[in-house]
Amino acid sequence: QVQLVESGGGSVQAGGSLKLSCAGSGYTASIYSMGWFRQAPGKGREAVAAIDSGGVITYYADSMKGRFIISRDTAKNTLYLQMNSLKPEGTAMYYCAAALGTLVGGAWSLNTRYRYWGQGTQVTVSS
Repeated sequence: QVQLVESGGGSVQAGGSLKLSCAGSGYTASIYSMGWFRQAPGKGREAVAAIDSGGVITYYADSMKGRFIISRDTAKNTLYLQMNSLKPEGTAMYYCAAALGTLVGGAWSLNTRYRYWGQGTQVTVSS
């Protein structure tokens, strides 16, 4: 049974940092690309960052560049998102997801591209 379990969420003041983790199981991590998405109340799900199956090529939403770092330990099937300089608008439920194969073009940011999803972890940024 495939499982993706996020952890590391919590409350932090603006300008602070958090590191999220996503533990996967039940699928072959080496052939899956991984991504982080977030959804704020009343808003749609938006792409945050993604990383290819080899753990080398990364993608970031423009607003996250320079502040967030995505990484993975494929052998352990664990995905990470280091979030720095957090802003109040970063308050959202954060989800990890797995996509079969390599992400090409703008596919990394499309939630329909991802086969498996976690339950989410809440991040709250106060001002």
